[in-house]
Amino acid sequence: MVLFGPSGCGEEFYNEGFKDIFQVPKWLKERGLDAYEYSFGHGYQMSSQTAQKAGDLFREQDIKLSLHAPFYINFANPDEVMYQKTQGYIYTGLKFLRAFGGDKLVFHSASCGKLTRQEALQLTRKRFQETFDKLESEGLLDGLYLCPETMGKSMQIGTYNEIIDLCTINSHLVPTFDFGHINALQQGTLKTEDDYKKILDYSLEKLGYDKTNNCHIHFSKIQYGAKGEIRHLNFDDILYGPDFEPLAKVLIDYNLSPRVICESMSLMPHDALVMKKIYHNLLDKIK
Repeated sequence: MVLFGPSGCGEEFYNEGFKDIFQVPKWLKERGLDAYEYSFGHGYQMSSQTAQKAGDLFREQDIKLSLHAPFYINFANPDEVMYQKTQGYIYTGLKFLRAFGGDKLVFHSASCGKLTRQEALQLTRKRFQETFDKLESEGLLDGLYLCPETMGKSMQIGTYNEIIDLCTINSHLVPTFDFGHINALQQGTLKTEDDYKKILDYSLEKLGYDKTNNCHIHFSKIQYGAKGEIRHLNFDDILYGPDFEPLAKVLIDYNLSPRVICESMSLMPHDALVMKKIYHNLLDKIK
C-alpha cells in the first residue's frame, strides 16, 4: 500500500496553535496521513534525545519516517576536505535516522560546479562507492536506505537516469523520484501516464522490482524557468504541473507501493491528503 505524508507541516499546523515536533505525530494521524519527512536541510540542529523522544511518538501513531540530509551535500566537490564534510553529513544523518527510528535518508548527490557534467558524475560514482561500501562494511546501513534525489536545476547531478544509475552502486541505495523536480528540469514534460511509465520502466530495467517498489517519492507543483526549478507551489496553482492522478494510475497499474511525500510550498499536509484521496478513489473504482 502506498503511504502518504508531508515534508513538514506548513502553515496549517501552526495556524491551529501547534508548535513542536512532539505534537506532529498525533496531528498527522488524525488527518489520515501515515508518513512524514523531517528535514535537516539547513543542518543538524536537534539533540539525539529529542529525536528519540519524537521517534517514539511517531511509532505510537504508526507514522513511517524519513529524514532529509543537509542541502549542501556535494559528492562532486573536488576539495577533499569538503568531501570529508559530505561524508560526515551522511554519517550524522544515519545517526539521527536510527534515533528517530526512521528508515530512509534522502539527500542531494552533487553539483557540477566548475567540473564538466561527465567529470562530476565520475567523481560522484567513485565517492558513492567508497562511502557507501565503507558504511555497509561497518554495519551502519543495516535496515536503512540511502535515497539520492532527482533534482530540478540543470547544474545539479540528478536527472532520473543519473539517479537510477547511481543506485546500482550499492544495495542500500534506492531512488527518490522528485517528480516536481523532473518536470521542472524537463520543462513541463510530465503530463500523461506514459510520461511517468518511461521513468519507472527505466528503474525497473536497471534496479529491478524490489528497489523500484521501495522507491521514495517527492511530489509537488513547481514553477520553472529556462534553467529549471524556481520555487515550489501548492496544488491550487493552475499554471504549472505536474498533476498526481496520472502517476497514481501508474502506481496502481504497476503494483508499486512507494512512500509519497508532499513538498508543496505551504500546504503540505493538505495536498498530501489530496493525493491519498486521488489514489484510493482510483483503487475503489478498480474494485
